[in-house]
Amino acid sequence: MRQVVCKEFGPIESLVVEDVDLPPPGPGQVRVRVEAAGVNFPDTLMVQGKYQAKPDRPFVPGTELAGIIEAVGEGVTGLEPGMPVIGMVGLGAFAEVANTKASRLLPRPASMPAVMAAGFSMTYGTSMHALRQRANLQPGETLLVLGASGGVGLAAVEIGKAMGATVIAAASSDEKLQVAKDAGADHLVNYSTESLKDRVKELTGGKGVDVVYDPVGGDLLEDAVRATAWEGRVLVVGFASGTIPKVPANLLLLKGSAMVGVFFGTFRDRDPEANRRNFAELFQWYEEGKLRPLVSQTMDLAEVVKAFNVLTSRSAIGKIVLTT
Repeated sequence: MRQVVCKEFGPIESLVVEDVDLPPPGPGQVRVRVEAAGVNFPDTLMVQGKYQAKPDRPFVPGTELAGIIEAVGEGVTGLEPGMPVIGMVGLGAFAEVANTKASRLLPRPASMPAVMAAGFSMTYGTSMHALRQRANLQPGETLLVLGASGGVGLAAVEIGKAMGATVIAAASSDEKLQVAKDAGADHLVNYSTESLKDRVKELTGGKGVDVVYDPVGGDLLEDAVRATAWEGRVLVVGFASGTIPKVPANLLLLKGSAMVGVFFGTFRDRDPEANRRNFAELFQWYEEGKLRPLVSQTMDLAEVVKAFNVLTSRSAIGKIVLTT
């Protein structure tokens, strides 16, 4: 079976595709025939050795997958061969077959196609945790989403609407903003052509937003903080811009606001029951048609370098998925 291998940290072009034999699943593991795997920004950082977690080399990258269970290891309950699943597995998704911890898999709705499911775990899991547990977003509040056309950004737009918020989507082009509008955003801000802070203040009658969702980082974060309302919550989700910003602490003091970190992977492992409740609600919203995951490009497993280059260029709209 084919798998993508990172032999040493370095440029993404150093990734190789190899044919290997996979052993049977061990205790607590499940063997999954991978149908599709989502491509995410942390995958690119991990390959380059820039992520906070640095796996032993060689390793198979890929944090999320959708597939069919082929076999279960000793001690596994609730999962069985033939069951369609999704999972944020940490490593190993960029392969035709993967052995992964059973605790990292969830049965997926029968109505959810594999390609769509492959882009669901990380984006919707991250955004749901951010808005539910970290921001405690309430109906009637206003949510500002930066990078609103990317995977997690679009998920945040849809989830924010499902939770009853007014959603302001911000992105760098009108094309990207149209995608956010189609996902349900109430208002749009093109931060390439207009001031993010001024436009948000205008849209909120000077009040500012209750919650900021920021997967981008860079200079935009300070503008977003300046556009928060009293007791606003600013969610630090990631740094797709490549720059980790520094925000003047006095801005938080003056607004009585909070800057809150979002690390979905650790949350999932530390509070699996809350994570299951999150996904039960997400799956219900999906079945009701409130969530429509957007997969903009699918590529073969062997095109992993091309997929990474599209992602790191920040030209991707929605999710990129590798298929087997």
